[in-house]
Amino acid sequence: MVSLAVLAFALSLVVTLVVRRAFVRLHMNYAPDAPQRFHIGHVPRMGGLGVLAAWVLALAALPLLQWADLGGNIDWLGVRWSLWLLVLLPAFIGGVLEDLTQRLTVRWRLLMTLISGLLAACLLDLSVPRLDLAWFDPLWTAWPWLGVGLAVLAVTGLPHAFNIIDGYNGLAGVVALVVCLALAHVALQVGDRELAAMAIALAGATGGFLVWNYPRGLIFAGDAGAYLWGLLIAVISLLLVQRHPIVSPWFPLLLLIYPVWETLFSIYRKLWRGDSPGMADALHLHQLVYRRLVRSVLHEDEAKNMLARNNRTSPYLWSFIVLTVVPAVLFWRYSWVLLAFCVLFAVSYVVAYVALVRFKVPRVFQRGRF
Repeated sequence: MVSLAVLAFALSLVVTLVVRRAFVRLHMNYAPDAPQRFHIGHVPRMGGLGVLAAWVLALAALPLLQWADLGGNIDWLGVRWSLWLLVLLPAFIGGVLEDLTQRLTVRWRLLMTLISGLLAACLLDLSVPRLDLAWFDPLWTAWPWLGVGLAVLAVTGLPHAFNIIDGYNGLAGVVALVVCLALAHVALQVGDRELAAMAIALAGATGGFLVWNYPRGLIFAGDAGAYLWGLLIAVISLLLVQRHPIVSPWFPLLLLIYPVWETLFSIYRKLWRGDSPGMADALHLHQLVYRRLVRSVLHEDEAKNMLARNNRTSPYLWSFIVLTVVPAVLFWRYSWVLLAFCVLFAVSYVVAYVALVRFKVPRVFQRGRF
């Protein structure tokens, strides 16, 4: 597994640099007044290509690693791996088109990820077989289409959830990296080396991308990168729960509760204001942290000033996700414990959000030196 991760990291490191140089001028930029823009200058948003290429090439090289006695006891993924690529293709193409043109509407992007979700349900037989709720599981089992529908919703929605939190250098990438490592750990615990290999390869490819993305922001993951992370992580999570009854279905939810709850809360507050949920704004949690918590830095160069503040934002959110990843990894078999932590996170998020909106920030955070 270590050799697979190292290979994916090295490939991503090289391919992402090549992609950056190739697309440094072949992309559309955010408008200067766009709410998503927290950088100065023209930065290519095609990092997802480097991550995908590294993930694919690393897994394709698995037989060679095994021949060199470096691949471990992992069965060749063969046809199953090609099915994963077919599932990924529609969503990833939609992300690439948006990164290149900035003209693909939210409806079209949602449609592309929905097609991927439907393909995942058909080709990979994805479903959520249970919820580990004794009073509800008999009904859930009697209506299997509920499990299929929830699986399609997860594969469709998680890519957009990752896209929402992809606002600052290193934020979404580190979340994806940590989640992949957690999934690989549990997959190895239950003896599923195939899913562990998928997650490890994605973690290594993400690590190579992060070298160029954080702290300097030389390339962004873009919509394609966010969709790649969200879709692959959703499929790995669902298959892990589906194949192994010992794994709680609440384990992946707690792992991913930050991007999932960020999305749900954003939809709620936009609808409450009478706005469209697909309308971009600058009121996400990470954007409030950028404005209210990150101490201002002074540089004569405005670009350096914005970059410094950008880089100091992500560590606040990294600390936040540790509070979900650690209990998820510790209690991955115990549904009620995981569910309790999900509720605790949701409450903590709302309290933190309201405090930031009302400028009631504890001094311990105001004096942070990230």
